[in-house]
Amino acid sequence: MDNILSVSVFLPLIAGFILLFLPNRINSLSKAFTLIISAITFVLSIRIFTLGQAEYVCPILQIGDFNLEFLLSAKPLGTFILMFAMGFGLLIALYSLKSMAGAKQLNVYYGSILITIGGSAGILLSDHLLFVLIFWEIVTASLYLLITTGGRNSNFAATKSFAMIGASDAAFMLGLFIVWALSGTFIISDISLPTTSALSIIAFLLLMTAAITKAGALPLHTWLPTSGEYAPVSVMALLPAAIDKLLGIYLLVIIVRQIFVLESEALRAILSLIGAATLIIAVMIAMVQHNLKKLLSYHAISQVGYMILGIATMTPVGIAGGIFHMLNNAIYKCCLFLCGGAVERVTGTAELDELGGLGKKMSITFITCLIAALSISGIPPLNGFVSKWMIYQGLIQMGTTQVGAVAKLWPFWLTCAMFGSALTLASFVKLIHSMFLSRLPDKLKDVKEVSPSMTIPMMVLAFLCVFFGIFYHVPLKMFIYPALAVVPELSTWWSGLATILILIGIGLGLLILLVGLLAKKIRIVPTWTCGEVQTNEQMTIPGTHFYKTVSEMGGLKQLYVGQEKGYFDSYVQSGKVGLGLTGFLSWLHSGILPMYLTWVTLGLLIILFVVCKIW
Repeated sequence: MDNILSVSVFLPLIAGFILLFLPNRINSLSKAFTLIISAITFVLSIRIFTLGQAEYVCPILQIGDFNLEFLLSAKPLGTFILMFAMGFGLLIALYSLKSMAGAKQLNVYYGSILITIGGSAGILLSDHLLFVLIFWEIVTASLYLLITTGGRNSNFAATKSFAMIGASDAAFMLGLFIVWALSGTFIISDISLPTTSALSIIAFLLLMTAAITKAGALPLHTWLPTSGEYAPVSVMALLPAAIDKLLGIYLLVIIVRQIFVLESEALRAILSLIGAATLIIAVMIAMVQHNLKKLLSYHAISQVGYMILGIATMTPVGIAGGIFHMLNNAIYKCCLFLCGGAVERVTGTAELDELGGLGKKMSITFITCLIAALSISGIPPLNGFVSKWMIYQGLIQMGTTQVGAVAKLWPFWLTCAMFGSALTLASFVKLIHSMFLSRLPDKLKDVKEVSPSMTIPMMVLAFLCVFFGIFYHVPLKMFIYPALAVVPELSTWWSGLATILILIGIGLGLLILLVGLLAKKIRIVPTWTCGEVQTNEQMTIPGTHFYKTVSEMGGLKQLYVGQEKGYFDSYVQSGKVGLGLTGFLSWLHSGILPMYLTWVTLGLLIILFVVCKIW
């Protein structure tokens, strides 16, 4: 029975590798193969979750005292995340049947989806750091391949993502070997290092860098909006919106709760600052975006701030809230990307200024997008509200039960979290208005709802947003609390009563609307301005114009300009440093003999000085 662990990892990996080399002309086989394998893997993940404890051990190499074993272990945290990660893979495979119709490189696309699923399973089930690193690299490579299927200009986005995540993976590797040097083992369950020495602190920071880069937190976040602009929407829904968040936060929780004993106040301060900065800065940038995919990408970054803040509290309710928010964010953010992909599919554009009035044309997409937008904004009774509420409680408990500078600043952290929710709501008011509620452009009058293979995944995710909000005790008791082996004291809210009152309010509003429609006949007449009839296009008021005032505010304008020019993009700035260093080396290697003699003489003098100092 324990072989089920290895099958769930290697079945999608092998199948995905085979699909990479299939001809693109038989893409129907690739579609069917991907759908079947992802469904099997999802069923296996449910079975693994119900098994409880299980292990799979395969000896590989033994040299003296060094014994390398391929070790898979089913533990509550990894198995519950595994089940949802495989579920997202299945939904994206179903959604892609129509959303990727007509695209090129479908063999690479579907093969990479299966490789992503298998690599993610390997990360979540491995109890050996070396194999976690190997599967981590597999997921990074699959992300690169998936982004390249986006067509024009996607190669730049893929290269940037691979370079930034690859650099953080190098930090992962270095931190991993420092952990091994300090603990003498690669087995995660056998490691518990106090953060009291310089080496252990360096190892923590290196592993943390890998985790937050994968999750998309500041300052190593800029690969995500670039990918969002050029990659297929289904890719963004699968990886940056869902699986990458799950894997990054999973690693961060393992680091904080298992590999290290977080005793350093400075490290907690770093985590808290990263969380608060990610939350506020990313949502501020999202507010002024006009491209749907870039807007959603920055919100995918912003939500990571809540998760990191919850973990940084080091309180049971805060960490539970952070993990619950990780799950909730994957659900509603995946739904939002899928809704955006549906709109782009039928309209041919992701620019908010060119959209509008699609609520009647795409009613299912509108309703699911509205639910997900309210959820990410923290509106009750949806799931995003519950996890944010738990994080708020964790911040308050940190201030009342702990000592230290980080705990004393709990009002600041709480203010950032609540302010971020308000800005998120403002941003999604713009999105909903621009896409669904404003005037319908003439060119979009023939738009129709997308096919069921695209709407079903959106409906499933929207349903989970509602279910996990009203019946929040179900995921907490089934997934979150067992994963942490704690049952924190939670100040609950009456979700049932709140839901009933909200439904009553909606019902009354619909009743008033119906009475108004029946009471008088609506007469549609042309709109006149200065004696001239205004066309439909002239009367359209884009929802993005109001938010332009934010980018023109004193003190913020310079920051927005700097952001657009890439001043805060670590990838761009590191590239400039690299070019500067290359230019300096080119100047040194000028081919002029006196220049070379000068450097040789200077080098000999330095060596002579050092030797004299030693003696």
